[in-house]
Parts: sequence; structure tokens; C-alpha cells
Amino acid sequence: MSVLSLKDASYQAHVQLFQSLTYSFGREDRVGLVALNGAGKSTFLKCLTGELEFTSGEVTFSRGARIGYMSQEVEASLLDLTCRAAITSALPEPQRVDESWRVDMVLGSLGFEEAQYEQTVATLSGGWQRLLLLARIWVTEPDILLMDEPTNHLDLEKILFLENWLLTWAAHMPVIIASHDRSFLDAVTNRTLFLRPGQSQYFSLPYTRAKQELERVDAALALERERRLGEAEQLRKQSAKLKNIGLNSGSDLLQKKQKQLRERAERIEEKVEELHAERAGEIRLATGGTHAKVLVRVENLEVATPDGRLLFKVPALDIAQGDRLVLLGHNGCGKSTFVRLLRRALVAGEEIPGIRVTPSLNTGYLDQALSDVPPDVSSFEHVAHRGESDARCHAALASAGISFDWQTKPMRLLSWGQRARVALLALRFEAPNFYLLDEPTNHVDIAGQEMLADEIKSRGAGSVLVTHDRTFARETGNRFLVIEGGKLSESASPESYFASVAAEI
Repeated sequence: MSVLSLKDASYQAHVQLFQSLTYSFGREDRVGLVALNGAGKSTFLKCLTGELEFTSGEVTFSRGARIGYMSQEVEASLLDLTCRAAITSALPEPQRVDESWRVDMVLGSLGFEEAQYEQTVATLSGGWQRLLLLARIWVTEPDILLMDEPTNHLDLEKILFLENWLLTWAAHMPVIIASHDRSFLDAVTNRTLFLRPGQSQYFSLPYTRAKQELERVDAALALERERRLGEAEQLRKQSAKLKNIGLNSGSDLLQKKQKQLRERAERIEEKVEELHAERAGEIRLATGGTHAKVLVRVENLEVATPDGRLLFKVPALDIAQGDRLVLLGHNGCGKSTFVRLLRRALVAGEEIPGIRVTPSLNTGYLDQALSDVPPDVSSFEHVAHRGESDARCHAALASAGISFDWQTKPMRLLSWGQRARVALLALRFEAPNFYLLDEPTNHVDIAGQEMLADEIKSRGAGSVLVTHDRTFARETGNRFLVIEGGKLSESASPESYFASVAAEI
């Protein structure tokens, strides 16, 4: 039974984002929504919630259906509320007193400690804020679930919890999830909608299998297009030949025949659709040179909280050229604290006892909140004055997927994925020989993740990466540091850590 139906749904802003979507979604359908950064995923979800309207077409819900929507960001109106109040406010007014017990039940189920119940939303980490948004959905018991990048900022334990939650609590309602986490999509979806400006493609398959089918369909369409254009070309050649003969012989019949052949060729060409080409903004890195073999040496380093509580020790750790260290561990284990110490030593140039840095080191840093990407500055202003000409900056931004019209507008108007591409472009212009990247794939589309992984591997620079994306970790790392139980250990593969976390759920 259909709970949500679309008929010829389209949306056009400054460009066509998607068009002619006609689909029905039933109670067992869990749909992965896949598209390039800025290609309309968030817009599509907002049209379903009613926050935006489709440019044309219709959307129909079953009678009385309640929508649960998890956005990418916490609303500003919630930031000054306590966690308990923020979740309670999601309930209809009449239920806020009698149903308040459900708020505490949901908070506890999601792992919030009682001390956090009265903590303001603004003071929560990005991961806890994501869980708070999930709690606001859970407590309202919706009939349709829409989620926009739900795994952003979550550690692996919480991602696996979310997977289990979707497969159990949300198993019998339509779920539409915009996500770039390939492992997550494979685990929780059974449908995939590839959103495109022209003809979108919908498969009753999870992401990886759907992507394989999409490649087969695209290849078949390319062959058919080539065949049809070849047929039109042959008709044009026959028409031209008959035209010459007709003119020389003065035959009206041949001239009429050549005109018919030309018109048939034109009709074929009109019906041949342009092939969809993924025009993903490129992600490229640049690496400066250094003759040092060991770039960073860590010895007897104590990683502790601001109040002095010891998280773990690093007895000895050398990071050399070509090392791609992936840090693994639960949120709160000390990954971010360790990265902040490295940043202070590598980027700010502070002397941190226990961290020695080669003098030739030039570090490129990117954090998961994109805090170095000012929202009120244009993308052109952000990347300019880094040793490149204005023309080069404009061209590079265009290649990264930021059209010229948008290069002078504040970056708050760009999608988060586009902002991440601008941040990575700025790093490229700095040509670092070492990369310190904290959740670099949080907002980057799948095509961009694949490009970034290839660049990290091919450039040969040393790097330290924090990621909870299992596919990206597997693709990029050649050394894996696991922080568990207050101890740091090294593993040749992330699989044992992934398995141990899964066993805890």
C-alpha cells in the first residue's frame, strides 16, 4: 500500500535540479537518495516536508500521515533549550505533560546520561546534536521518515545503533535517506533513487548493487543513443545523395524522397536524449616536497581532557612520508583531543612536549565543522591570495563545482558539500606535504569521496585521518590506530575494530 506518491514532481531553481519524478513508496521501502553535492537532495526532502514546494507536479500522502524529518543542522531556536526541552517541544502541545515520560525514555535509549538532560543543545558535540534530532523524531512516532545525512558526526558505535534502529523501530514505514555513507546505505536501504537533472533512475536495490545496475543502464543508453544517431547520419547521407541526383536529373520524386529522409533523420535526432554525465566538482590535492623521512615523532605523550583526566598515552609513534594513519575509536575516547594537540604543534607551531616536527613540514588541516570556512565570505575571497592569479582561482572553483555566478556569493548560500570542496581547494593551493583531516567526508558526495581517497593515496604525503566512514577508512588507510579502553594500539586492518564495535550493539 502506497503511503507517499509523487506524480511528475520537478524542481527548478537557477538550474533544473530534478524533473518528472513519478514514484510510489510503501511501508517496507527504505530509499537511499543519492546525488552530487548541490544537486537537490536536501531540496527534494524539504519539498516532501512542505518547507519548499515542487516547481510542478504533485505529492500525495496517505490520510493523516505524520512526517518525521531529520535535517542536516539543528534549528537555531533549539540551541538555547535543554535537551529535555528540545525533545519535548517536538510533541504536540496537549501531549507535552502527559507524554513527557517518553522523552526521558528516548534520551536514555540513545545513550544520553542524565546529566545531559538539562544541558543546553548548543553545548553538545556535533554527534550528540545528531542524536538529539533523532530523539525529536522518535518521540513523535511518525509514519514517514525523511533523513538528511543522518550519520554526519556520529561515531561507528552510533552509526551501527542507527542502522539497527532503522531496521527494527522504523522497519514498517517509508524511509528516505540522503546520505554519502556507502556502507550505511548498503546496510539499511532496499531501494536507491539516483537524483538527476534529466531522467532520474530508481532501482529496487541497495546502493552498491544499484550503482552497478545504473552503470549497466547508462552503458546501454549510450549504445542505443550511438545506434540511433548512426541511423540518422545514414539517412542524412542518403538524403544528400538523392538530392544531388534529383537536382541533376530534375526528378521531383527524388527531391521529395530526399526531403522525407532528411525529416526522418531530424525526428530521430530530436528524440535522442542527451546522456547524463556526472559532472562532479573535482577534488585534487597538491603536495609540497620534503626530504625528511620521518615527518612527525610522538614520544611519551599524554592525551588528557582540559581538566587533566588522562585519556590515553602514546609511548612512541613515528609518521613518515606515505603513511596514511586512520584514527579509530568511539566519540569521547580522545581522537579529537589528540588531533587538536597535533594541530597546535603542526599548524600553529606551538611546542608541545612529546611531539617533534620536522622543520620542513607544511600541514594542511581540515576539521569536520569546516570552522576555517567563513560562511559570510565568498568562495573566491576564501581561496584568493594563496599565490594563484584571479583567473586561476575562478577556473579552479569552476572545476570544483562552484559556478562563476556563485563564486562571489557568501558561502552560507552553498551546500555543505560545496563548502567542503572549497575548503579542500584552499588546501590544494597551499601545497602541504602533510595532511591532518578530521572527518573530511562528512559533507562530500560519493564521487568526491572516491576522488579524495585517490588523491590521498597517490600524492604520497603523510597524513592523519579521523573518519567513521568504513568505506573511506578501508580505501585510504595503510596504518590504523585504535583507541579503546584508554589504550592506543596499532592494527594492520580496521576490520577487527569494526567487528568489535558491531558485537557491542
